[in-house]
Amino acid sequence: MPPRKKSPARSKTITGVATGTRRKQAAAPAAPQPVTESAPAQTNAALWARREAAVARGVASAAPIFADRAENAELWDIEGNRYIDFAGGIAVLNTGHRHPKVVDAAKAQEDRFTHTSFQVVPYEPYIALSEKLNELAPGDFAKKSLLVTTGAEAVENAVKIARAATGRPGVIAFSAGYHGRTLLTLGLTGKVNPYKKDVGPFPSDIFRVPFPSVRDEITVQDSIRALEMLFLTDAQPDRVAAIILEPVLGEGGYHPVPTELWQALRAICDKHGILLISDEIQAGFGRTGTWFAVEHSGVAPDLITVAKSMAGGYPIAGVVGRAEVMDALAPGGLGGTYGGNPVACAAALAAIEAIESEGLLARSTALGETLRARFADIGARVAPYRMWDIRGLGAMLAVEFVTDFDTATPDAAFTKSVISHALARGLILLGCGMHGNAVRIMVPLTASDAIIEEGMAIFEAAVADAIAAESTAVAAE
Repeated sequence: MPPRKKSPARSKTITGVATGTRRKQAAAPAAPQPVTESAPAQTNAALWARREAAVARGVASAAPIFADRAENAELWDIEGNRYIDFAGGIAVLNTGHRHPKVVDAAKAQEDRFTHTSFQVVPYEPYIALSEKLNELAPGDFAKKSLLVTTGAEAVENAVKIARAATGRPGVIAFSAGYHGRTLLTLGLTGKVNPYKKDVGPFPSDIFRVPFPSVRDEITVQDSIRALEMLFLTDAQPDRVAAIILEPVLGEGGYHPVPTELWQALRAICDKHGILLISDEIQAGFGRTGTWFAVEHSGVAPDLITVAKSMAGGYPIAGVVGRAEVMDALAPGGLGGTYGGNPVACAAALAAIEAIESEGLLARSTALGETLRARFADIGARVAPYRMWDIRGLGAMLAVEFVTDFDTATPDAAFTKSVISHALARGLILLGCGMHGNAVRIMVPLTASDAIIEEGMAIFEAAVADAIAAESTAVAAE
């Protein structure tokens, strides 16, 4: 049996474009088995059956395949099929699968110790990562950081800190925003299906303002007027602790916050003593071409929540903000048993160093320009009047599909078809948007030009497949 092919190097030079079809990868030689026994081969179907029997139904999986190994922007399933990964573990892998610096740093820390709980016996990696976050976060003021484990935990703590610092209970969020799956963060999240369905009631003192939307004809001024009306009707401003929003909506469809809105919110918060929170969990660490997406606006928030690509695949999250705000709670008021795990801290420091040393901020900007041009070309040639919008910042992009340009009716079925056909050809994609009709791009910034082009060729073929399937279905009616 032939050996497995070696994974491609992390070069950014175009070395050729593959056919865009899924390729079977030869399995490594199996260990010798006793003559009287045979080891059954793992299959995606068999594991899916086990998953259905053992895992809670509410935990969804976008792709019916099971990972065996991965490298940079490529993944192989347990049947040996190769995929290009444009999902990045939901924007976690800006530095790619198994970045050598990240893996080496994590292994070195594992050789020393894996856990003490920072609240019991502290350790240097937690301090070093906090120092780095304080350095990177925008704002010409002293900062401090808190490290936790998940994005939702970071948002919960940001709200807790804001309430303690201001002595106020209220929090204002935006429609279409996503902030997590815990009850408080679900209360902040502005999208019902599938996150909020059937799990209320949600915490009180949470208010919502409409996010600017071309589709819904909501302007920045409309959003500001709605906020001002909220102050008059439901949210007494001197009882509001914070306003929170994602600088680029994640699950809501990859809509960037207009600079005008950021600036208006900063002025409103300053006027009323309200803290401004930028939820950078999905948009941070180079995805948009800057360390934090809010930097595009020139506005410095009071608090920033971080997670996902901060540690290149290791679970860690945090809050970084004004030192006096972060110090609002007494010792013991913040923390968690696993918060700021030392292995994850080491991985995060290595991932940040990789982003810096490999020029991934500039790479994100250049990659975004390349992807925009390719999407526009594909939309015009392959799916005329169906790709209604291409939007985002840097390499944090989404394309939105509609039934036609005249009505701009969201086409979730077509979007799902594109994603399905892409997977069949060897490309992993994820959807997003309030209507489920957008495809978001979260490919590792370390992906080579050749891999990017191969992935886009598959995307083009998948769009053509979806068009053909739609035509066949219409003809059959």
